Amino acid sequence: MAFPVKAARAALVAALLVAGWAGPAAAVAVQRVVSDAGIEAWLVQDDSIPVISLSASFRGGAALDPPGLEGLANMTARLLDEGAGVLPSQEFQAVLEDNAITLGFEASLDQFNLHLRTLRENRGLAFRLLELALTEPRFDREPIERVRRQLLAEMERSRQQPQRVANRAWFNMVFPDHPYGRPVSGTPATISEIGRDELGRFVSERFARDSLVVGVAGDVSPAELKGLLDMAFARLPAGAAPVRLADAVPAAGGQTLVINVQVPQSVVVFGQRGVKRTDPDYYAALVMNYILGGGGFSSRLTEEVREKRGLAYGVYSYLSPMDRVGLLMGGVATENARVAETLKVVTGEWRRMREEGPTASELADAKTFLTGSFPLRFTSTGRIAETLVGMQIYDLGLDYIDRYAGLIEAVTLEDVRRVARDLLDPDELAVVVVGQPEGISSTP
Repeated sequence: MAFPVKAARAALVAALLVAGWAGPAAAVAVQRVVSDAGIEAWLVQDDSIPVISLSASFRGGAALDPPGLEGLANMTARLLDEGAGVLPSQEFQAVLEDNAITLGFEASLDQFNLHLRTLRENRGLAFRLLELALTEPRFDREPIERVRRQLLAEMERSRQQPQRVANRAWFNMVFPDHPYGRPVSGTPATISEIGRDELGRFVSERFARDSLVVGVAGDVSPAELKGLLDMAFARLPAGAAPVRLADAVPAAGGQTLVINVQVPQSVVVFGQRGVKRTDPDYYAALVMNYILGGGGFSSRLTEEVREKRGLAYGVYSYLSPMDRVGLLMGGVATENARVAETLKVVTGEWRRMREEGPTASELADAKTFLTGSFPLRFTSTGRIAETLVGMQIYDLGLDYIDRYAGLIEAVTLEDVRRVARDLLDPDELAVVVVGQPEGISSTP
């Protein structure tokens, strides 16, 4: 197959710079498209800009990496665009660049994700390149060794980044016997064990039609999309290897781990059990978290930690719903001498929300923000495509975008108070501190 090269590269790239725009949420209409080969995608058609964005996920991510090969999913993601079919690495990358096609892959603990963006005129070429990357990756020696060196260098740099050290240590402490406690990027030892055979086995076992979820947004009709879906995905095997992953139960409740690093500020990560995305209380928990620490300058944590006491520039909390567990997490960075005081304020707000719940005014403000900011998720074709994937993964329904505001508005003051009582427990917060905090030490 011939791969054309566009001479007017600058013009194509300029066109992509305006490709992010899409209509407001009120104009988003989601269509279910099923190709002749049975590939399903959810589509938001928008012909205002000649751009197509696709997001897709294969169920099962880095948590399924075999013991001793941690980092396999992540390394695979880094190598899929390093040559496929008849095209070695440099030629594959040149075709992408010369035709203003963006193709990327990433591994999370629960999914293996891909993103494609192309001008409409290059859609056939773009989807063909995606097919080659998924079904005929080359995994040549030079890219494997080059990417391995890059990953090892990134790991070395990450050891000097307190936030990354704290995040990794928190998951390892809270999930010591579950794959969620292992690093997505692997370790130097496990990365060194990954070769062409392991990469090829990952592709053959994990990339399959029954584990695939697809979202598309942009200038493509349902009829056109059917052919493109078959071009990209019909050659995948019908079934993936089974996903065997037990539910995760957070451990280390109430424990503190201090990692001594010579920095002027300590980085603190804290968290506890939360709710999954499919939990009926998810929306009440979302509203509660906005009031507690998710609302930026509007949150209680920011008011108490930053505004009243000047302990830190920023402090936050967020829901982290994963496939096998829901988490409620947060973080702050502050002077070593003020870590103990900051944590005392955080746990105090955790307890106050649990015992008192929010006020009616706080509830109303949270609802206004959460419903009013929702359309910002639909300001680019790429973000729309990602949202469509999430809607399918969590079985939210084709009409979720229209129903979202109602789901938030239906949350009552008693709902939030009940969820706060059931969920929040300051005595169960697991805390990791990276720095030289005064008055704080690791739990014996």
